Amino acid sequence: MTAMIFKRYELKYLMDREQTEGLLESMDGRMVLDGYGHSQINNIYLDTDNYLLARRSIERPPYKEKLRFRSYGAADDDSEVFVELKKKYESVVYKRRLSMPLSEAMEWFTTDTDRFPHTQIGNEIDYLRHRYPGICPAMLLCYEREAYRSLDGSDLRITLDTNIRAGTDSVDLRNISGTRRVMPDGYTLMEVKTMYGFPGWLNSALEENGIVKTSFSKYGNAYKELELGLGFEDLYGHRRGCALGAARLNDSDGVCIQAAIGEQRTAMAGVQNME
Repeated sequence: MTAMIFKRYELKYLMDREQTEGLLESMDGRMVLDGYGHSQINNIYLDTDNYLLARRSIERPPYKEKLRFRSYGAADDDSEVFVELKKKYESVVYKRRLSMPLSEAMEWFTTDTDRFPHTQIGNEIDYLRHRYPGICPAMLLCYEREAYRSLDGSDLRITLDTNIRAGTDSVDLRNISGTRRVMPDGYTLMEVKTMYGFPGWLNSALEENGIVKTSFSKYGNAYKELELGLGFEDLYGHRRGCALGAARLNDSDGVCIQAAIGEQRTAMAGVQNME
């Protein structure tokens, strides 16, 4: 069993094909694929029967938390998966995770067993299990990811997620066929992860390509689509005119452009000015 703790800012950006291509050009020579490189990420999100954690997530409160099982690639009962508790407070993400066989992780959250890692992280995760009575595997969420690290030795990481799919009928990491797209083809969700600020080249790349910060919870938005019946256009129709390609709008949309760029600069300042 391995255990890990992360603390960092994670800022999200929803990009179309042109914006993604422009960003990749700017990353060339500055960032390279990390140890995971290109991977298929499969997650089980755990929740109550009325999706309490999903509903809290989309309300954008100052504090929120999620619990998931994660595998890289196909999994079977004996595969090591990550059990991850992810908390977010005032834009800072705190993540605790440990690894264990999939069968043991499923037993932990589908029975009354006391067989789980009795470590600091294990006890913290188990405390959440008791704080949300009935929490259990609720949604399967999968996507393809390219993960990059900075060549300058800083903590900067950038991940690009595509082909985001989800399903609630069969929540099983051993079989991910029962999912459907919850984001149209051609879009990429970028996450910029750092504790020490953005380099100048990244600030310039975002502004030059009209890429602005957005609020996009993969689990929260999959819940909106699968359980509330909202489609991508319902969720992002307005932001496609602002956040997606703001720099390429015509002059009549000047207010929208300024609002999007203003939001981008505020987000950058929040990261750059932290201690």
